[in-house]
Amino acid sequence: MSESGFELGLDDPERAGIYETDDATLPALAAAARDAGLLVRLVDLDGCHDKASLLLRIATVLDLPAGFGRNWDALSDALRDLAWMPATGYALMFESASPLRAERPQDFDVLVDVLHEACQWWAQARVPFWVFLALDEEEDEPPPSRPH
Repeated sequence: MSESGFELGLDDPERAGIYETDDATLPALAAAARDAGLLVRLVDLDGCHDKASLLLRIATVLDLPAGFGRNWDALSDALRDLAWMPATGYALMFESASPLRAERPQDFDVLVDVLHEACQWWAQARVPFWVFLALDEEEDEPPPSRPH
């Protein structure tokens, strides 16, 4: 059992993947992830209205190396490296993701694909890599849960 009093299996790379949640649940998930020994990063997407601001926000929160190319391929490469942030596992929490999804669905979908690829890559390396997307409940089409 984790220090938080409940067990989510966050240390299990086989269960890791992309999951939908809401903003109110993110703090509890972050605490549970820290209890499981994961490195937690919160990416607040409030005010991200385009690809450039999205990539900048992620690069800033993850402290991506100075040479980060600010494109999808560079993000994919960076998420599969993370040598500057060594950890036994990772949990990325994306707060306030609904506006980006509504305003820039293509960018949102590409982000989900890049994150899914990273989850798969880390699972093969036997490292838990979790992604939690905080989306409003009234969304018509939630992203699929993408466990491995």
